Amino acid sequence: MIKYTLLVMLISQIVFASEKDSLVTPSVFKQKLNLLNSFSDEDDCDACGCSASGGSMGFASIITSNFIGLRYFNQSYKTNDGLYSNSPWLDQNFNTIQLWSRIPLSEKIQASVQIPYHYNTRELEEGNQSISGIGDITLLGLYRLVQSHADSLVYKHSVYLGGGLKIPTGAYDESNNGSVNPSFQLGTGSWDYFLLTEYTLRKNKWGLNNMINYIIKTKNKKDYQFGNQFNYGSTLFYLLEINNFTIAPQVGIAGEVYDSNELRGLTLKNTSGDILFSKIGFEMGKNKISLGAHAFVPIQQNLTGGLVEANYRWNVYFNYSL
Repeated sequence: MIKYTLLVMLISQIVFASEKDSLVTPSVFKQKLNLLNSFSDEDDCDACGCSASGGSMGFASIITSNFIGLRYFNQSYKTNDGLYSNSPWLDQNFNTIQLWSRIPLSEKIQASVQIPYHYNTRELEEGNQSISGIGDITLLGLYRLVQSHADSLVYKHSVYLGGGLKIPTGAYDESNNGSVNPSFQLGTGSWDYFLLTEYTLRKNKWGLNNMINYIIKTKNKKDYQFGNQFNYGSTLFYLLEINNFTIAPQVGIAGEVYDSNELRGLTLKNTSGDILFSKIGFEMGKNKISLGAHAFVPIQQNLTGGLVEANYRWNVYFNYSL
């Protein structure tokens, strides 16, 4: 299901790109199909990396192209150790307050900075546990390849490509590696690298925003390496403008695919997985102030062979336009 969702997103980039602005050459399209094939339905995705990040929740605002703001998001899971048929399901909650931004450096270049503070809690049979502190800081650069301007075009589109890195500023506790969810951490303890692309299609007041990013994770000082992570999302929106007030209702999907974690070069069982969310929300703003909120509900998931289940996610944010 995930592979076909990605295929639809990639085809939309080809169908709606004009001959003048299109960047999708046959060779590029072939490369993207190879990427889809790497996530074949035969892969045994039995686990997840559930650490809170902005990867699948996006790096951009629909109604504000350049901004600085605060974003809060919550992720709720339940876990089961699977030792017995009647083993209890225990709650886990990941809470993040994040300073996020998208700052123009030139006409075509933007920078994005994300600084998170995490407060995570989980139930254990012997009691509750909580961890809190600053997480891993993410720095991104984005280059605008295409931007349609002509009013005569029926469809307008923009394409951004970018990359960046995640700095290991969050604490990593190796004692959590043996738990059902080894991603109960403030950070990965490693320098990780982002590759991303963003495509937005507009027709009158309707728009479709597509986002794909890939996180390459490296080995940390404890010789533990979290699996690489692939995030994607597609959001349909409508822009309603009344005087200086804008509101943009939204609906879409968001998903994540995780590779297996490794310890000292050995692949760890039940540490890969995938999940697909439905998404509904809105953004509204006036002048330089905007706010938004989204709710994410799982459509399909395969996490830790069924030992971890996502309940829901939601976020709210407040931005100031630059």
